[in-house]
Parts: sequence; structure tokens; C-alpha cells
Amino acid sequence: MIKRFMFPLLFLVLAYFVLNYESAKVIIAGIAIFLVGMFFMEDGFKLFSGGFLEKILEKFTNSMPKGILNGFLISSIVQSSSLTSVILISFLTTSLIALESAIYVLLGSSLGSSTTAWLIALFGLRIKISHYAMPIIAFGIFFRFSKNLKQKGFGNILLGLGFIFLGISYMVNGFDDLKQSVDLLAYSNDSFLTMFLFFILGAIMTFVVQSSSASIAITLVALASGQILFLNAVALVIGGKIGSTTTTILGSLNSNSNGKRLALTQFILNLIATVFGIVFLFPIINFIDFLALEFDISSDVIKLTLFITIFNLSAVIIMIPFLNKIILKMKTMFIPKVKSWSKLEFLDASSLESSKSILSGLKKENEILFNKLIKSIRHQLSINSDIYISKKNLDKKTLKKESINKLYKIKIKELHNEILDYLDFANKYINSEDMKVLDKSKALTKKIYLLLKNIKTLNKALNLGTQNENIELKQEYKNIKDILIICINEIENIISNHAFDDIDKLYKIKTIQHKLISFDNMANQRVDNLFENRKIDAKVSSKILKDSSFAILLCQNLLNITEKMFIDESMILEDEEEEDED
Repeated sequence: MIKRFMFPLLFLVLAYFVLNYESAKVIIAGIAIFLVGMFFMEDGFKLFSGGFLEKILEKFTNSMPKGILNGFLISSIVQSSSLTSVILISFLTTSLIALESAIYVLLGSSLGSSTTAWLIALFGLRIKISHYAMPIIAFGIFFRFSKNLKQKGFGNILLGLGFIFLGISYMVNGFDDLKQSVDLLAYSNDSFLTMFLFFILGAIMTFVVQSSSASIAITLVALASGQILFLNAVALVIGGKIGSTTTTILGSLNSNSNGKRLALTQFILNLIATVFGIVFLFPIINFIDFLALEFDISSDVIKLTLFITIFNLSAVIIMIPFLNKIILKMKTMFIPKVKSWSKLEFLDASSLESSKSILSGLKKENEILFNKLIKSIRHQLSINSDIYISKKNLDKKTLKKESINKLYKIKIKELHNEILDYLDFANKYINSEDMKVLDKSKALTKKIYLLLKNIKTLNKALNLGTQNENIELKQEYKNIKDILIICINEIENIISNHAFDDIDKLYKIKTIQHKLISFDNMANQRVDNLFENRKIDAKVSSKILKDSSFAILLCQNLLNITEKMFIDESMILEDEEEEDED
């Protein structure tokens, strides 16, 4: 709603300046080129990194110091706290990292945004960077058209850097020319009303351009050219802090609860920074003046950069003591409603931000699909869902038996189809290095779906066998059903028991697999004896053996899927290698 009115208003303001002042065209072009550079930088790091951001965020954010440090380093390198925030939301959506870790990184990212100001203040305004922009862009174009993803990503980074340099150069020249025709300094003063207007302008400017880096660059250039006063530039920076929250808020709209919690946390962080900046404005400025005297700093641009650093650092320091309470409070908010059976929970638009996010989301969706398959088997076999937990707590009431056709057509089939449809769409967002992992996970999705069909076929045979008047035949089909019940109970125990590590799970699976072989041999022996004693004929004997083998095969497939989904791949490989050696 706000954007609907903001953009036409902004367009009219820009049109006025462009039509009346030639220099305004240069400034606006500089802002546009700077933003294009930021987009190229973000896309470049997504492609070039090959999982760089994902690996850092996944492995080195498990404590507050690590999370803050890595958030600072990542934002400093990619020059975009917005990119870090959006990736954090996609990671939270797929539960790749915990909410605590994401908040730690967010705090560090807030500090990392200060490096943009230092780079512009120390190099962007002191060196004729436009001389370096063109060669960098030329090399960027060369790598940009490479088929290799990393080279293409490197080309995007060079293009982004070149356009950022070029954009700053345009803005510097534009403000210098504007000074000749319009004296903005005449409208600048340190009155409360003027400071408030600059605060609002800073918030609007950052909200519109959706980049705090661009907002800081515009402010620094305007200050360096003498178009605004130092205090007015400070007001722009403070206002921009609130405006920068919109990027994360917009990114969280289609995310899960944790994504929304992160956006709210960033808003709180920025609100703390804003309140601190307003309340302690003059003490901070006095402190900066003191530092300027001590270190002979005469440039207002450097002073403003110092303010930005102190401004961001202070908000983080203030927030740290209350962080645990904030995290606990956040976890009580945005509690999701119960979702429908077949709706995807971990794969959505935000997952497309990262190849690793898609893979992580797919793994979790497959786990949900597999659990639904186990549930459908329980309904068909009329297995009490509490039997594997405690025999004392068995519910005497029989669970309502749900039709396999309903499970197949309405629930599991829809979830299976939604996963595959999503993967078809997301295929272009997967790095070539992760494509093999995707194919394996996709194959698991199809195997789970195929097992549902096979269970339907076996269940018909079990129903016919257990209803037969022949006592021996009925007992054999009861034995087949018992094998399935034991297998399902053990699988659920492996999945649900958090005390088991991968070695325990693998041992359990191998033990059940050996039991299945024993069951198969015993069933063959019993059927042979029944045939020899003429209690069943050859046709019935063949049918029992066929159905028994089919049940054993289904159990083996269920165990294989359990192994692949819930045990680390390296453990499985090691186990296979040992078997090959034997």
C-alpha cells in the first residue's frame, strides 16, 4: 500500500529535478548505476561462492562470537547486509540454521554494513575511481559470458564492483555540478524541524532504493560536495536505519515463522540503534569531535563514517545482554497454524535463494513424505501407533482404518507431485555441483511414492489370506503381517529415538535386515512342510512364497530408504566398503 503511493510521488519528484536541472540527471544515473552494481555483486557471490556463504553460515555460527564475527566478515566481503539477511531467511525457512545462529549473524551483518562507508570515505571520494571502473567492467563482461558458473560469478562480481565505482563517480560529479545551479546548503540547518525532515527523507530514501549501502553512498557524496551539513547527514543515516529494515521484512513475507521472527528482530535492532542515535546524538558527536582533535581529522566524511560505526556498534552492544530473552520471546511469536497434509512446508520462494536451501528443504519434505507413508501403512495393517513406545500405554480402541485409496489419491500423491513440481521449477537454481545430490533425493521421493503402490497390492493379498478358512494358510499370512509390523515398529523407533547416533541406527538397520533373511528362510521351510504334508497345494504354496518374498522385499526397501534419509552418507559408504573388503 505504501509503495503504491510512494513510487508515483518519487517519480514526480525525480521528474521535476531531471527536467529542471541537468546535473540531477547525472546524480540519478549515478544512483541507478550504483544499484545495478549492487545487484551484480549479490548475484556474483551467489554463483561464484559455490556454497561459500552456505558453508560459513552452516558451520561457523553455532555460538554468539562466531556468529557475529562471520556476519561481519560476510557483509564486509559481499558489501550487502541485505543479501546476508535474505539468505538467512531462506536458511531459516529450511531449518538449515537455528534462529539463535541467524540472529547472531544478523548482529554481525549490522556491523559489516559500516565497511561500505569506510570504503567510500577512504577510496571512493579521494581517488578518481572512474579510471578503474571501465577496465573492471571490461574484464567483468569477459568472464560474465563464460559457461563455467564460478567464472560467471567472478565476472558478475567484477561488473558489480565496476558499476559501483562508476555510480559513485557519477554521483560525485553530479553533486559538484548541482552546486553551481542549486545551493542545497541554503535549506540545511541544525533546527529540530530540519533534522526531523532529513530523518524522514533518510528512511524514505533507503526504503525506495532497498539498499542501505546506496543510501550511505548518496549521503556521503552529498556531504563531501558540501550540499548538506554534517548534522543533516547524521539525520539521514539514522532515518536510513529504519528504512533498511524493509528489505528483510519484504523477504520474510513468504517465509516461515522463523523468517518473520528474524525480520522482527532486525526491526528491534534497528529501532534500538535509532533511539540510541537520537537520545545520545550530541554526546556521540562530541566524542567524534574529541577524536577529530586527537587524530587531526578535518573531513566531515570521515566524521560521519565514525558516527555510522559507533551508531551500529552501540546498538549491537546494547542488544547483546537482552539477546537470550529476545530469542525466547521470538519463539513464542508467529506460531504457525496446523498445515494441510500435502502442503509443502520447507520448499518455497525463499528457498530459491540458495542451492543448499533447496537441498535441505527437499530432505525435510522427503522425511515428511516418508512419515506419511509409514502412517498409511499403519492404518492399512491396523497397527496401534503407540505399540513401539510402550506396551503399557496401548490404546484399547482400534484406530480408524483409513482407505489406502484416499491416502494414495488425496494425501501422499499430492505431496509427492508438489515436491516434483517444485523441483522442476527450481532445477535452474541448483548449482552443477549439487545436481547429483538433488537427483539422489529426487529418486528417494519417487521410491517412497512407488512403495505406497506396492503396499496397496500387498495389503489386498494379506486381507484375502487372513480371511481364508484354511487355518495353516491364514497363519502364514498372519506371519507375513507380523514381519511388516516388526519392521515398521523398528523403523519408527530408529527415526524417533534421538538418543541413537548414526552408528546405533546403522546397527539397528543391519540387525533387522539379517532378521528378515531368517524370517524368509523360516517361511520357506514352513511352506515346504505344509506342501509335503498336503495341507496346501502347489498353487497356494507358490502364492504364499510369492507374497512372503514381496513383503520381505518391501521391508528391505523401507530400511534402505531409512538408511539413506536418516544416516550420514559417509557412514553408509564406509559400511559398504567394509562389506566389499569382506
